[in-house]
Amino acid sequence: MTNGAEIIRRELMIRLVRAFDAGNLAETIDRIPVEMRPRDAPFSRSSVWHDRAVLKYRIMALLGFSCENETDEARTLRSYLEEMREAPPPRGDPITVCSAGCDGCRDRAFMVTDNCRGCFARPCEWNCPKKAVTVANGRSSIDDAACVRCGKCAQVCPYKAVVEVSVPCEAACPVGAIRKDAHGHARIDYAKCIFCGACFRACPFSAVMEKSQLVQLLCALRAGEKLTAVVAPAAAWQFPGSVEQLFSAIKALGFDDVVEVARGAEMTTENEAREFVERQKEGRGIMTTSCCPAWVNLVRKHLPAFLPHVSDTPSPMAYAARIAKERRPDNRVVFVGPCIAKRDEALRRENVDFVLSFEELGAVFAARKIAPVALEPAKLDRPAREDARNYAKSCGVTKSVLEGLKDELPPDFKLDSRFIDGLDRKSVSLIRLYAAGKLPGNFLEVMSCKGGCVGGPCSLHS
Repeated sequence: MTNGAEIIRRELMIRLVRAFDAGNLAETIDRIPVEMRPRDAPFSRSSVWHDRAVLKYRIMALLGFSCENETDEARTLRSYLEEMREAPPPRGDPITVCSAGCDGCRDRAFMVTDNCRGCFARPCEWNCPKKAVTVANGRSSIDDAACVRCGKCAQVCPYKAVVEVSVPCEAACPVGAIRKDAHGHARIDYAKCIFCGACFRACPFSAVMEKSQLVQLLCALRAGEKLTAVVAPAAAWQFPGSVEQLFSAIKALGFDDVVEVARGAEMTTENEAREFVERQKEGRGIMTTSCCPAWVNLVRKHLPAFLPHVSDTPSPMAYAARIAKERRPDNRVVFVGPCIAKRDEALRRENVDFVLSFEELGAVFAARKIAPVALEPAKLDRPAREDARNYAKSCGVTKSVLEGLKDELPPDFKLDSRFIDGLDRKSVSLIRLYAAGKLPGNFLEVMSCKGGCVGGPCSLHS
């Protein structure tokens, strides 16, 4: 489902690419916010100047800079671009929050809407444990100071007149890593953040931004650097045409080589299946998958005692990067996928130099008018197996690993596989029960995004 935030984000990317290709990005970058929001044009926020400020910060993030680290509001985008060209900003945490974009949403509360009929039964009033609900002049009202947010009034109202109002980014975060600061603006606690992208997707004001390497990558291509793209399996659900046509389009951008991450998924399957058999023979209990970096971050930061149960097998991205380096040792490697957490994982992978999202790749195609479906398919030395390409979907990992276990486990062994389809507060509570040994199962697949990687926060279609 497309929204205005996505449209603006993608328009900015396309404008940056076109200006870069025209050779005048430095001269025009500070005019982009003005061109997108002329003085007499309709605006989205409090004023046209507010809109321009938010657009400026969005471009900062697209250049790879953290909005929180800004020290001079008068500093030009051109100066950030020049700094980026001289020395790329530290990759660090992959997301940033723009205070100018944050609306300072009111805290979670229950509100009475116009649906209220002031009915004679008044179940909202009678069932409130703190007497925070009263009815006067034919309408209920809630005393915020007395309300404990139990939601009983909303549950019992026959007209559904009481609604819960939440802070979207806070409600979406599965680990409580985003909260308001003293000024009411969202702030991310990076020590808790698992980089799942839930806040990025949930914020209706697009105040949470992804720190991009898009312009850095364009500079590398223009400089003639040899680059290998390793493309996540979820790409098959993002771009029209075949995987082979998509690879032709990527090579048309100037990439020297392209590798399917699904080839790496084959290696993950083989090694994870072998690891599972060994663990079961040793009686080590449940084992979980290790493909999703947001899930692995969740365990590392919030459930460290459960870490021994997470597979030690590297992710498909890691194996694909290894394949890329073996094929062309001097090339730099660019992971292409739908995931913010992969930017974080790339910091820990010596073979991955850049991360490009599907949104960013789509913007480059649009700016350069490249349609993958119109191109001749690239010839692959060996297409990846179908089960490996299905890693992008929930249960895809499980199905692939189980296929690899057919001849490895004793006939009397009972395989009990489970899966978590998307991380939220309820599923995290469920995972805590697995960690405590209170739920059955010996193989657990966990995907941060509902539906699997095809539902990633930086997808074109999810």
